[in-house]
Amino acid sequence: MKVEILCTGDEILSGKTINTNYSHMARRLGDVGLDVVWGTTVGDDRASLLAAFHQAGARADAVIVNGGLGPTVDDLSQEVAAEANGVPLVLSDYWMQRMTESYARRGRVMPANNRKQAMLPDGAELIDNPIGTACGFAVTIGKARFLFSPGVPREMRRMLDEQIIPRLLKLSGIASVTRLKRFHTFGIGESRADEMLAGIPGLAIDGDIKLGFQAHYPQLETKLAVRGADETDLDMRLAPIEAEVRKRLGNFIVAEDNESLEGVILAELRARTLTLAVGEDYTGGNIAARIAPLVGAEGVFRKGVIAGGTTAAALRAESGASHALAVAAQLDEGPDRPDFGATITIQIADAKGMVSRTARLVGGRDWVRVGAAELGLDCLRRHLLGLPVDERIDFERR
Repeated sequence: MKVEILCTGDEILSGKTINTNYSHMARRLGDVGLDVVWGTTVGDDRASLLAAFHQAGARADAVIVNGGLGPTVDDLSQEVAAEANGVPLVLSDYWMQRMTESYARRGRVMPANNRKQAMLPDGAELIDNPIGTACGFAVTIGKARFLFSPGVPREMRRMLDEQIIPRLLKLSGIASVTRLKRFHTFGIGESRADEMLAGIPGLAIDGDIKLGFQAHYPQLETKLAVRGADETDLDMRLAPIEAEVRKRLGNFIVAEDNESLEGVILAELRARTLTLAVGEDYTGGNIAARIAPLVGAEGVFRKGVIAGGTTAAALRAESGASHALAVAAQLDEGPDRPDFGATITIQIADAKGMVSRTARLVGGRDWVRVGAAELGLDCLRRHLLGLPVDERIDFERR
C-alpha cells in the first residue's frame, strides 16, 4: 500500500515551524511496515490544497493529512476535503456536544467559532480525538482513503497510534499485530551498540525481529520491531530477545519505551520517599528543567541553583534534601570549535556521604552542555540504583 503524508500550514511551508509531525508519522508508519512513498507540504491556500488533494488521491492508496482542523479562517482542511469529494459540509451534532462538554468541564464557554470544527464533509467517517477539539475524519478522494489529523503534536501522536494506524493496517490487508520495543541508552554510540547486540538469534536489520537504531545525542534509541499473529505471540517471541538486549546493553540503559531518564530518577526518588536539590553552572538549569515539570516532582524537588562553585554537600545541607546533585564545568578557553571541550565534575551527596565523577567532554559548546546535563542525570540514576557511577562512556576523553 502506498501512503502519502500531506502536511498543511503556511508556517510549515515557510520553515518558520519545524515539521516534527512529519518525521514522527513517517517513523511510526515504518515501524508497523507501512511505506511512505510521498511527503507533501502545502500552505493555507484553497487552490493549492485542492490540487494537492486531487494529486494525492490519484497516486496514493492512503493519505494522512496533518493540520488545518482548527477554528480559524486559515484552517481549510474540512472545506477543501468536502469540495474535493463533491459533498457539502454538515454539522456533526455528536462532535458539537463533545466540544461543548469539554469546555464546560474546564468552566469555560465555547467560543462561537469552534462550531467550525464540528463541520465535516457529508458522509465522512469520524476519527476520535480524545484530548482535543479538532475532530479527525476520513473520506475517499479519487482512489485514496484520506485520514485527517490535527497539527497539535500530542493530539496527532495519540490519534496516529490509536485511530489512524489501525485503520491503515486494516486497509492494507495486514491482519497481524505489531509492536515496537524501545531501549534508551546513554554512553554508547550506534556502532558500539550494534557490536554489543551482534549474534542474537533472530535479531537483525532484516531478521525475524527487526533491529534498528536512532541516534539523538546524547541518547541512542535501540528499537525492536516485530509482527505477530496476536499479542500473546508477540510476548512469547519478544521476551527472550528483550532479556538478552537488557543483559548486553546493561547499565547503559537509562529508560525503556515511553519512559525518560528524568522520569526513572523521579520514580525512584518517590518510591523511597527521597528528596532532591540540584546545583548547576554551565548547564544553566537544564537538569532542573527536566525534573521539575514532571507529575509528582513537586513533592520531591526541593531546590535548584544556577551558580558556580556550588558543592553537593553544601546544597544538601541548605536545602534539607536527602540527595543533592551538583554539576560543574571547567571550560576550555577560546571560541567555539569542534575540539572545544570541558572538564565536567559531578557530585552527589546523601546521608552516607558524597560520590564524585570527573569526565572530559569534547565537541563544541552545545555538545558539551547537553552532554554534561545528561551525564549528571545518569550519574544520579546510577547512584540511586546502586550501579557504578564512574563507568566509562563513549563520549568522554581520558
